[in-house]
Amino acid sequence: MADALVLSPTTFDAARRRSASIGLGSTRDRAIIVGAGMGGLSCAISLASRGLQVTVVESGPVTGGKMTPVMVDGHAIDSGPTVFTMRWVFDQLFAQAGASFETAVPCRALSVLARHAWRDHGPTLDLLADRRHALDAVAHFSGPEEARRFAAFCSEAARLYRHLEGPYIRSERPTMGSLVRDLGPGGLVSLMGLGPFSSLWRTLGRRFTDPRLRQLFARYATYCGSSPWQAPATLMLIAQVELDGVWSVEGGMGRLAGAMTDLAQALGVEVLTSTAVGQILVEGGRAAGVQLTDGQVMRADTVVFNGDVQALTRGSVLGVERAVDRVPAHHRSLSALTWSMVAPTSGFDLARHNVFFDRDYQSEFGDIFGQGRLPRHPTVYVCAQDRLNGVADEGGPAVGQPERMLVLVNAPAIGDRGKEQDPHAVREIDTCETATYGLLQACGLNMERTPSRERRTSPWAFEARFPATGGSLYGPATHGWTSSFRRASSATRLPGLFLAGGSAHPGPGVPMATLSGRLAAETVMARLDSTSRSARVVIAGGISMPSATMDSTG
Repeated sequence: MADALVLSPTTFDAARRRSASIGLGSTRDRAIIVGAGMGGLSCAISLASRGLQVTVVESGPVTGGKMTPVMVDGHAIDSGPTVFTMRWVFDQLFAQAGASFETAVPCRALSVLARHAWRDHGPTLDLLADRRHALDAVAHFSGPEEARRFAAFCSEAARLYRHLEGPYIRSERPTMGSLVRDLGPGGLVSLMGLGPFSSLWRTLGRRFTDPRLRQLFARYATYCGSSPWQAPATLMLIAQVELDGVWSVEGGMGRLAGAMTDLAQALGVEVLTSTAVGQILVEGGRAAGVQLTDGQVMRADTVVFNGDVQALTRGSVLGVERAVDRVPAHHRSLSALTWSMVAPTSGFDLARHNVFFDRDYQSEFGDIFGQGRLPRHPTVYVCAQDRLNGVADEGGPAVGQPERMLVLVNAPAIGDRGKEQDPHAVREIDTCETATYGLLQACGLNMERTPSRERRTSPWAFEARFPATGGSLYGPATHGWTSSFRRASSATRLPGLFLAGGSAHPGPGVPMATLSGRLAAETVMARLDSTSRSARVVIAGGISMPSATMDSTG
């Protein structure tokens, strides 16, 4: 749990005024949030700070959702999100509730965003937070001409982010018309110059001549669980998001979830863990509360579902299958095959974040999205959680000493097809595992693995945790330029039922899921406030000008 929270008295004054105005004691001022992931906790904080009585119901033993660490041999290992970006999202959320994020969640900015390596012991490339150092690193790695292309790429990503932050990221799900209207002439020119109908892979091919850099930045598509051959070019804005700051939480990502839980409870939110919802109640054509699996009924006029939207399409589970659109299986985003472990390493100087590329990048996504099978030539991500940047400058573990690590490869969302123990699945996993650790060795990294000190998680395990998804971890895949308009909005077709989480707008990832909770809360308040005439909700912004690392990019 986080340090003690000190809240501003004005927070409680505003809450009391709001409670009085909507009639304290009625179901109208009550909200039930199903799921205590980042979206659910964010929504709870936002609603409670506006005066609603909020109850969060979580089926798991702790809050945090995908952020919950995996325990291996007594060690807590972050095995979902390992860092966060867009710090302004959390600064604003805590400030809205009269608290300080900086005080509640000690964290550090990474100077090495990620260390990249390629098969056969080629040179490595550190992507650095400091723009000048990043340019020098790219110049050393690929030459001065490619460094100039990298600078132009960063400038373009910064402009794109500035144009899309308000109309897309901070707004309730946009339509084509609203996006065109909100972008204005300058935004439209920037977007059309990018080639919005082009894939990320194709666009990067016009930005870089070094295929390794194209491969490196194409990985941004996987941040949304998608293929760079099908994802839109607009995802290059992630470059700006990362350069604005990547943050590591001291004590692990669970501390962020713990601090948000503490803040919610300080505002009067009731948080019920190990409590499963069996059904969302519908009465008079609107959401009316929930029924727990033990039969207990909890009533409220506002229900916020913080889980994968596809779980709602299982009528036998929640009874509201018509509230949202079903996502076909072939539109699912990536799942993963992961190993959470404690092991000594040697032969490769790990940073906190490390990405190892194989030669045939396209085959990875052909296997996953084309053939629905585990990749034969995976890209491998290794998070060395006892390090911040490099070994020398951050005093990482001594050579040969065990350290906490997450090893992850992308996988198809096939967790609802057969069982992990089926012979075909066993062969696929074994083949992928051999390829994974073979690539690491080819890049110079040796791990002394011990079966009792590692835990594997597969798409089948993720399906068990997140039913109706097949193990998909990012909601629907961001494939095609219209995908931005297909993701579920905060409001559903069922009055009183709202959505938060990574499968809803604005998308997956720690800050985006947190924003989804704020958007859901603002949408709820707009529906409750009879004076509101706004058709769409927009929340306060973050980066309105270039960041400090990008201020000379034009």
